[in-house]
Amino acid sequence: MPLPSPFADRQPSIIGNPRIRSPQREAFEAISTFATEDEREAGIVLPVGCGKSGTITLAPFAFGSGRTLVVAPNVAIAQQLAADFDPSSPTMFYRKCNVLQGGPWPEPVEIRGRTSNRADLDEAHVVITNIQQLAGADNRWLQGLPPDFFDLILFDEGHHTVAQSWNTLKATFPQARILNFSATPLRSDGQLMSGRIIYSYPIVRAIREGYVKRLKAVVLNPRTLRYVRQEDGVEVDVSLEEVRRLGETDADFRRGIVTSQETLTTIVDASIRELQRLRNESGNPHLKIIASVLNFDHCRQVVEAYRARNLRSDYVHSREDAVANERVMGRLQANGLDVIVQVRKLGEGFDHPLLAVAAVFSLFANLSPFVQFVGRIMRVVEQGAPDAPVNRGVVVFHAGANIASRWTDFQAYTEADRDYFDQLLPVEGLDFGRGDEIEIEPAPRDFPDQVHVQAQGGIDLQEIPLIRDNPEALDLLRQLHAQGYSTEQITQASVELEAVPTTRARERQAMRQSLDMRIRTAVGRILGERGLRHDGRDLDRRHLGKTNYVILKGALDRQANATVGLGTGQRSEFSRQQLDVIEADFDGIVARAIADVVDA
Repeated sequence: MPLPSPFADRQPSIIGNPRIRSPQREAFEAISTFATEDEREAGIVLPVGCGKSGTITLAPFAFGSGRTLVVAPNVAIAQQLAADFDPSSPTMFYRKCNVLQGGPWPEPVEIRGRTSNRADLDEAHVVITNIQQLAGADNRWLQGLPPDFFDLILFDEGHHTVAQSWNTLKATFPQARILNFSATPLRSDGQLMSGRIIYSYPIVRAIREGYVKRLKAVVLNPRTLRYVRQEDGVEVDVSLEEVRRLGETDADFRRGIVTSQETLTTIVDASIRELQRLRNESGNPHLKIIASVLNFDHCRQVVEAYRARNLRSDYVHSREDAVANERVMGRLQANGLDVIVQVRKLGEGFDHPLLAVAAVFSLFANLSPFVQFVGRIMRVVEQGAPDAPVNRGVVVFHAGANIASRWTDFQAYTEADRDYFDQLLPVEGLDFGRGDEIEIEPAPRDFPDQVHVQAQGGIDLQEIPLIRDNPEALDLLRQLHAQGYSTEQITQASVELEAVPTTRARERQAMRQSLDMRIRTAVGRILGERGLRHDGRDLDRRHLGKTNYVILKGALDRQANATVGLGTGQRSEFSRQQLDVIEADFDGIVARAIADVVDA
């Protein structure tokens, strides 16, 4: 055990320190009390942006820890935490927040591959890593360590603690006290994380004190919706209440809603309107949309829709290699994008406060991933400015996608917030279409919808703002109700939401970019399925010095061009109609390209 331990021998400056946030100070006090008790494990809940990482660096002082293990769910968070402990880092929490006046500092070491060794661990006061580095009972890092090697284990994002690897780690060091830190107490299966929650910082306070953005939900509410079930071909018109009921009980209906072209268009248009409003009100042109989608094909549809409306849009996806995703993230951080689209890719550890609108095109079966997605827009742009227009966030979703119930759960999932979030009221409606139905063709694209949306009539935007802090607004609403007006009547005063205009040229350009994206993805998938390296020469049968990737992509390009009678170098001449033909025959194009260069 390294001696002496600064965690035991030094007194951190926490109480009365103006650089320590109130949730950090209160959490530390709760941890200090817990440290004197007999329970082994407890939980701390701090919303996104409320100083969870800083609280983790403070926790070992409460226990007078000799050696602490800090475990993150992924590499990104582990690297951030390592920087918070690292004396050579400009972001080291102890120096940045005047917690300690000079050294000696707690000695940190990060487990990453084979860079560190056992001797480094022996000399460390705090060891930081991600759980993947410690997976498996025969893990090389865990073998040979005595059961009392760590006296404290801190799990960041503790809602992951149901995983077997986390439980193995707890069993390996049975004498260690355990703290789970998370922005939500719920695990991915909807159950509470391990340990009694000893401190939970209410979101209402986080909003009031300016640590997180004020949030508003915008719900797309069709008065009627016509849909067709593939299983029996029966077309049915349903009311809004039936849309909501089916959205809660019928999984096929939910998937049909979020994957239909009509719903996609309305969510895109509504999210753009909200983004434009927030940019205008705040004067910040760099606010952005983050969109959550179902799968890669859905991702391509959504990116195409935003690009067609002249928004700079790109995506991150686990199908893409790390370099491609990092390039997109670099554009986002440099304000080179208006929209980032993701399939559950931007999880814990992603921090970009300029994300202001969360567009929900996907389905969330449980609350935890939904809260995590909403958390991406919760970080404030201006600290300590709860009324600043730039510190506003909006979530846009469709009433039939079962997100409304998830949003309600978001309000009530902690007792401290229940009273506040139960006050959410629809205070204005935006009439989309003025009762006109929008007739559309079924849009199965590459993944057939179990439910095809044929038309939506009179879509409203139902806003659910957080208004408990506005007594005047609540008073006015109560007066209206006292006069006999129903909530529905109050929302009748509305402003028409028009579709975001686009041009045929932009639509065609977006379709062409989408085709390029689809071809590149098909190349990667085919090479992976055949066990061929991208930079290999297996397909270079004419010995032209070309890689497998170049040859297969060239074959797909040629087949796509040939489908509409165009030659090499004429892709810029594609018309919208030709792109539609290529889209419809893409599976055939892939098959012909494989026959041409892979199976030849």
